[in-house]
Amino acid sequence: KLPPEAIQVVLEELRKNGNLEWLDKNKTSFLIMWRRPEEWGKLIYQWVSKNGLTNSVFTLYELVSGDDTADEEFHGLDESMLLRALQALQQEHKAEIITLDDGRGVKFF
Repeated sequence: KLPPEAIQVVLEELRKNGNLEWLDKNKTSFLIMWRRPEEWGKLIYQWVSKNGLTNSVFTLYELVSGDDTADEEFHGLDESMLLRALQALQQEHKAEIITLDDGRGVKFF
């Protein structure tokens, strides 16, 4: 029941914090993120490091749907957000997104 101006203030604050992304130029459609892609990437890389899995290759499916990650916060993560998280890790030279015969995967460093 907020007036439109107040809603815009809230949405802009979420955008400044990296938890909102506008999906159109008119700012009528947006994506709200519980965690920023960089935060998801950090959680994924912590799991990889903790389990001694650097220099390993995973399919995207294994990361978000595999039995090994069932107890992890990123288990079940939407593929588009997973890709954003992995791209953030790739920029930090901690991972490389690769194309496999049956889809995409990632190698961690």
